[in-house]
Amino acid sequence: MKVERLTKRKTNPNLIKLIEFLFKASAENNVKIWKDIAERLVRPKRLYAEVNVSKIQRYANEGEMIVVPGKVLGGGKISKPVKVAALSFSESAKRKIESVGGRCLSIVELVEMNPEGSGVRIMG
Repeated sequence: MKVERLTKRKTNPNLIKLIEFLFKASAENNVKIWKDIAERLVRPKRLYAEVNVSKIQRYANEGEMIVVPGKVLGGGKISKPVKVAALSFSESAKRKIESVGGRCLSIVELVEMNPEGSGVRIMG
């Protein structure tokens, strides 16, 4: 299926570029995780994941890489340093993650850092 057909209802050019980038990274590296993330971002925005830092605290292991195909919110507490990539972060979520030694990344940064997608967990 052509990417243009999948993204025809999307109007945000940055989001369209991200979806195209993820499909391309999936094909080039023969990795299904990036295709999965792209397909989740093609869906309507109301279906995007919204994950609180408390959920990351509950389910992620220390030092793990997490990808959220949506927004990370600041509800709850976090005490583990993790790398989190997401479409967007609330200010409080970013502050909480970075205060415990974690990192907030864009999805593109995560793909460039780990093109094989090994050790990455999708949360949402």
